[in-house]
Amino acid sequence: MSKSPSVSSPQAAPGPQASKVPQAALRLDKVTRSFSQGREVLNVLTGADLAVNPGEIVALVGPSGAGKSTLLQICGLLEKPTAGEVRIGGISCGQLSEDRRTLLRRDHLGFVYQYHHLLPEFSAAENIVVPQMIAGIGRKPALARAAELLAKMGLSERQDHRPGQLSGGEQQRVAICRALANRPKLLLADEPTGNLDPNTAERVFQALLDLVRGEGLAALIATHNPDLARRMDRIVTLREGKVVAA
Repeated sequence: MSKSPSVSSPQAAPGPQASKVPQAALRLDKVTRSFSQGREVLNVLTGADLAVNPGEIVALVGPSGAGKSTLLQICGLLEKPTAGEVRIGGISCGQLSEDRRTLLRRDHLGFVYQYHHLLPEFSAAENIVVPQMIAGIGRKPALARAAELLAKMGLSERQDHRPGQLSGGEQQRVAICRALANRPKLLLADEPTGNLDPNTAERVFQALLDLVRGEGLAALIATHNPDLARRMDRIVTLREGKVVAA
């Protein structure tokens, strides 16, 4: 029996000019998010549009309570929008099953939060190995990837230390390595230096930028720090539920 054409063959039809257009790592189209509070409805997002391209680092700024964390949760497929479309690497996520959303998060997304959330009983290297083994990577290559990332973060001599033996800045650098362990296409970071003193925050943020640029992935980073925001490729502001150019 003859085989039907592969699903990729129709995509070869566009001409050379169309093929040069990169697929956005993240795209939001008219995303809304509302919450019910008794008889009232709180509209956090009211039609947010955003595109983040491969290799681009975008700062997300806005006042406390503007909805930055909600937006990042939606981008990370941890929360569903009330309306609108979220696309990760060109994949429309609205109708995906929970299993497919979980796989997409595992294979395409990395997360860095304000608090490191490291597993206290494991070493720095083991914290980076765990998500790789969950993704089906063998222990030996997972350890090699952990050592590679820790070296880039200047933590080679700390790889066998547990989180309780590390400083706050070192813990957050390990958390960044863990987020990049599975070579995601998109990094989402929510105030990744918010719990650190200014000097430590500066070192950790520079290490984050260097590692993200070195890995060549896209990143959307929420921050309250205007100095840090200006060092990224582009700044967008969440204002009245919409994403606008800063």
